[in-house]
Amino acid sequence: MLTLTSASSALTLFPECKTQRRRFAISAAADDKFPSFLPKQMEEIKDPFARKLATRIERLPVNVSFSEKSIMSSCVKPLIQSNQNPVVLLHSFDSSCLEWRYTFPLLEEAGLETWAIDILGWGFSNLERIKSCDVASKREHFYQLWKSYIKRPMTLVGPSLGAAVAVDFAVNHPEAVENLVLIDASAYVEGTGNLAKLPRAVAYAGFNAYQHMLGTFSFSLCEKGVGLLNLCSSYSNVSILKSFPLRLYTTFLAFKGVSFDTGLDWVNIGKLHCLYPWWEDATVSFMISGGYNVSRQIDQVMQKTLIIWGEDDQIISNKLAVRLHCELPNSIIRQIPDCGHLPHVEKPDSAARLILEFMQNHSCQKKAQLAPTEEVVY
Repeated sequence: MLTLTSASSALTLFPECKTQRRRFAISAAADDKFPSFLPKQMEEIKDPFARKLATRIERLPVNVSFSEKSIMSSCVKPLIQSNQNPVVLLHSFDSSCLEWRYTFPLLEEAGLETWAIDILGWGFSNLERIKSCDVASKREHFYQLWKSYIKRPMTLVGPSLGAAVAVDFAVNHPEAVENLVLIDASAYVEGTGNLAKLPRAVAYAGFNAYQHMLGTFSFSLCEKGVGLLNLCSSYSNVSILKSFPLRLYTTFLAFKGVSFDTGLDWVNIGKLHCLYPWWEDATVSFMISGGYNVSRQIDQVMQKTLIIWGEDDQIISNKLAVRLHCELPNSIIRQIPDCGHLPHVEKPDSAARLILEFMQNHSCQKKAQLAPTEEVVY
């Protein structure tokens, strides 16, 4: 049985799942063998769960119409095959599959066939020859990966901006998505704002007013709920996104009561993919394309949907969780107390349990619908 270890004790999850928040002990295994394509800075990461999941990242060839050669696409594949349809985990804006370092093993331990996918343009895929990372390209890439390797309807899980990716994908490829799980969803952001109107050269511009930004935009982060997208479009550049101080600031805004040492390590995990030489090109391509704007697609989602929200989210107001629940035709909502913007990082036991129960309930409903009914003769 896999356990998550806290500073004081080991907590075994499933079936007896606790909900209290824990601070995870940080220790690094010296014998972790990482894939050669990961940035060498992976060796400096302390978090044992990030290190463990990183050893399982691999690249799969994916053919797309906008590239002459296959894109070597990063993901974590499942260790087990299940009769139940798989769960596929996306990540949030400008992040990677390592975002699921705590929740992924819990889902897998619970018997779910679990994938963690890097969205095109972020994560650890090889994008050396890729010129387009707009919404259509991200959608096609994910569809071709699903068609080539997953091949079955999935429960698709998207946190933050990953929820917008999930909504867009579910509407455009309903045959691939059985259910949706949206976590603190960035579903009402209207694309990338002013960046979509800028010349490419301006989008590459460096940032030289960082100290001013912290004072001016801390209110914007909390109240407007668009996070890094607002900051970047306000300053008309992309290089700000890999700034260590900005990522540290947003880490402490996103999570409730995380320790400073843990926050530093989480920042280093979150910016690993920014070290690739193609990261800036891919991010500029996405930002100037206009980004995701899925608010008009919400009422087109026909899949059963679980909405998960951290009650103390300081990035996106939980009022939008209620709005999303009202606008999604077939949804349920669950809030996690004492939790910020990314419950699967901050409260992995709660997030994993909600996903598992949602999938189990859906499976039971399907079986009940397929069960033959006895004809009553009077």
